[in-house]
Amino acid sequence: MIGNAVRVMRIATGEEADDVIDDGKDPAAKALGAKGGKKRAENMTPERRAEIARKAAASRWKNTPK
Repeated sequence: MIGNAVRVMRIATGEEADDVIDDGKDPAAKALGAKGGKKRAENMTPERRAEIARKAAASRWKNTPK
């Protein structure tokens, strides 16, 4: 964690270049995907969005150590 903080500081001061890693995905396709997700959420009922959120939360917390 400290190493990341030092790197951010070096980038901010210009000591180090901020190299963006290419994830291999087309930027235009990523932008369209984001638009599609927003549009899908707008068209859903609040009950359906809540159902999806509950399912996601249950999945996220299922494997959490207690």
